[in-house]
Amino acid sequence: MEQVLDRADLAAVAACTATAAHRRDHDHVASVACCHPHAVEVVHLGHRALTVCHDCGADSGFLPYRQAARLAEVHRDQTRVASVPLPRTAVS
Repeated sequence: MEQVLDRADLAAVAACTATAAHRRDHDHVASVACCHPHAVEVVHLGHRALTVCHDCGADSGFLPYRQAARLAEVHRDQTRVASVPLPRTAVS
């Protein structure tokens, strides 16, 4: 029997997988300050993308890929001197 997942289910699975992989790959000890600027990556998934900040341990949610790339650039600029959390963008 084949189970068909809808787009929302697929997006949730992809987001959880991407978040888990990035947290595994770049984890700071609680007593150590974050990198400056933050290590930010854009993970492309078709016409959508996630902006993932390795230092915040957060992602933006699915965005149009150009918006995700712009968010990554802005977050890197904001964190050149101080830590600022990556904003969670509503899924559009």
